[in-house]
Amino acid sequence: MPDFEESYEEEETDPEREKPRRMRKRSRTFASDDGSPPPDVIYRLPYLDWMNSSLKNRRSPGHIYPSTQCRKLTCITDFVAAVGEFVGTTMFLFFAFAGTQVANVGSQNSQNNSTTNASTGFSPIVLTYVSLSFGFSLMVNVWIFFRISGGLFNPAVTLAMVMVQSLSYVRGFLLLAAQLTGAIFSSFIVKVLFPSSFNVRTTLSEGTSVTRGVFIEGILTAELVFAIFMLAKEKHKATFMAPVGIGLALFIGELVGVFYTGGSLNPARSFGPCVVTGIWDREHWIYWVGPGAGAVLAVGFYRFIKILEYEMANPGQDKASEEEAAQEAEDLEGRRQGTPRKETV
Repeated sequence: MPDFEESYEEEETDPEREKPRRMRKRSRTFASDDGSPPPDVIYRLPYLDWMNSSLKNRRSPGHIYPSTQCRKLTCITDFVAAVGEFVGTTMFLFFAFAGTQVANVGSQNSQNNSTTNASTGFSPIVLTYVSLSFGFSLMVNVWIFFRISGGLFNPAVTLAMVMVQSLSYVRGFLLLAAQLTGAIFSSFIVKVLFPSSFNVRTTLSEGTSVTRGVFIEGILTAELVFAIFMLAKEKHKATFMAPVGIGLALFIGELVGVFYTGGSLNPARSFGPCVVTGIWDREHWIYWVGPGAGAVLAVGFYRFIKILEYEMANPGQDKASEEEAAQEAEDLEGRRQGTPRKETV
């Protein structure tokens, strides 16, 4: 326990009031016997003094920082987000790749280092195992890291968030770099850590053309990105449960895509294993173009329903009772017509 040095000082009193002087106790904390610092001492790593915590404490919503402090605060938050995105992408793909590698043990075409189910020998059990590995890994790690960086882990999702102005161009670029670096690092760890063959690359199956591969990847990615928009970007009472729906969206996408294209839906997911194995397929570009096109498609539809004010179509879905739902529908209709909201007593 910390020691306390007690001292006393006299309180100032009003000279017009004849009251006895009282003694006020003042305490100072010192280091405890075991050498631990007082609770108000903050340690920082060397060369990180620029991360001034006082800038992070916003005094009030209307408080305006000087331009220099604003830039410094933005640099701090972008740095923290990039670090969180790197660690989150690494953890997400580590568990996804590790599960995929376990699922493909004994595959028919292990020399090709591919996870495409048509190439490794079709098996519903392997297909389900791979899909669960990706879906559950995404769900858990998004739930962990969404408070730090948003838990994107996917350049296609990052592109979509920049397009809807949820991310700045600078942060989007930093998150993209963190995602690609995390994908490479996780691929390297899985390759050197486990003794089995590194079968996690994405390739087209024998009967899947390049055009079909682009459309498959695009449609599956559009589903994933739109799920992120509606569950995470659009705020509602179940936003905290968004990682569950996002993980399930990837799970159903993997159930369809693993057999034909390997089920990438994520350029970083395909990029990392190619860097580590040194094997680059001719059709590798489809794992960039397909998810990118899917992200653009999801953004277009999202903007379309926002213009049409989709909230008016089926109001009250977050309410707990029919009365509250009816009241919300009435408020939305009044807002559309420009009438003031009725106050309830």
